[in-house]
Amino acid sequence: MIELSDVAYSYGGAQLFTNLTLALTPGSFQFLTGPSDAGKTTLLKLCYGDLRATGGRVSLFGQDAATMARDDVAMARRRIGVVHQDCQFLDHLPVAENIALPLQVAGRAAEASGNLDELLAWVGLSAQAQQLPPELSGGERQRAALARAVITSPDVIIADEPTGNVDWEMSQRLLTLLVELNRMGKTVLIATHDMNLIRAAKTQVSANVLRLKGGRLQTGVAL
Repeated sequence: MIELSDVAYSYGGAQLFTNLTLALTPGSFQFLTGPSDAGKTTLLKLCYGDLRATGGRVSLFGQDAATMARDDVAMARRRIGVVHQDCQFLDHLPVAENIALPLQVAGRAAEASGNLDELLAWVGLSAQAQQLPPELSGGERQRAALARAVITSPDVIIADEPTGNVDWEMSQRLLTLLVELNRMGKTVLIATHDMNLIRAAKTQVSANVLRLKGGRLQTGVAL
């Protein structure tokens, strides 16, 4: 689905990492760990086509990202749901409309009426559907961000520190939702510093742990 082969990335003359290889296979569940500034967010951006590698090859659903036109990248991105740590919303629109925006952008607005209520219930935000984003708690914002990421039924979910700004109880709720998505066949990649979250996940799902440090990616890391 998404493959990085001997990938390098540098900026400002500095090499962030090199010879990095990673495969996001169908139905896999993977965690990405590592110290701050190791390049975890950069690696995620390479996986969803927001950045281009400075070396090696990134393949998005069988296409070489380096040769993909902008429209091709946009089409590939529709198969990837991204959850950012600092999730941004349009503050003048109700939560329900913010969640439905990706369908409108994709020209699939008609699908929202059938899926939105069910999705809001799934993330536990039915009561907040008509609230504005500034009225939500941190945990509610993260659940709204997850709902927005999956409303287009993507094949891959990529989450960057999705539990970084919430308490442990809410972290567990978000993890449960991500595990459910994986059991539905979705590929999941989560960047996190939270080792307890990873340990909790490994009691529920077969998860591979990756560690990015010193420009190298280790796989199958033991906790």
